[in-house]
Amino acid sequence: MKTIRDENLKTLKGRTKIQYIWDYYKLPLAILGILLYILAYILYGHFTARDPVLYVALVNVNAGENLRKGLGEDFLGHRNLNPSKNKLELYTGLYLTDDELNENHQYTYASRMKILAVIDGELLDVVLMNKEAFDAFSQNGYLYALEDFLPQMDSGLYDAIKPDLAANIVILEDNQEELLFDSSASYHAVTEEHYYGIDLSRTTLINSAGFHEPVYFGIVANSPRTDNAVEYLKYLYNYESSGSDIQ
Repeated sequence: MKTIRDENLKTLKGRTKIQYIWDYYKLPLAILGILLYILAYILYGHFTARDPVLYVALVNVNAGENLRKGLGEDFLGHRNLNPSKNKLELYTGLYLTDDELNENHQYTYASRMKILAVIDGELLDVVLMNKEAFDAFSQNGYLYALEDFLPQMDSGLYDAIKPDLAANIVILEDNQEELLFDSSASYHAVTEEHYYGIDLSRTTLINSAGFHEPVYFGIVANSPRTDNAVEYLKYLYNYESSGSDIQ
């Protein structure tokens, strides 16, 4: 059944017709536009989404373009993974330090919040870090004890990297909260020591980057991609399961 509005629309032409349509149909047109945008966004995300292979964080480690490429897209090439369908997320610009004179101290709070968020969301698998960051990750229990973990994953790899294992402590309990209310109390803690890291100084990629201090490799304890984390370690060491090709 035709309405008066439909009859009026038929008699109009050109800009007058366009203005009439806009005046009377702008709300349904706006709703239609929003629905089309949402549909296009969903379809774009579906067809362009890439599967996460690994999430790697550089903490207190500055990497140039060549090193970022070696730590990121080159690993995908090494695994023969299509970069249009797979991704390695490389978090950079993260700093943890208690030294107020350190030029990066201002970024510590934001970095800590991001690190906690990605760990909690299981969006962090591997950490490359300096000694200060290694201490922080180890003490808070964020890393796998590699003497237990790696032999189960690949005993040959474990034997090959054993000279580079780095020990650190995890704090099981302490009286940190007590110190907040009683400054006269002395700090004490219950700790355990395990191999939480690997010194990457022998690897070609890290060695050629010219770092003045060791860069440590650690695997985050709640990582759901531990198989890929181990493959990443093999890649860094140029290691093949049939035998060690460590350079």
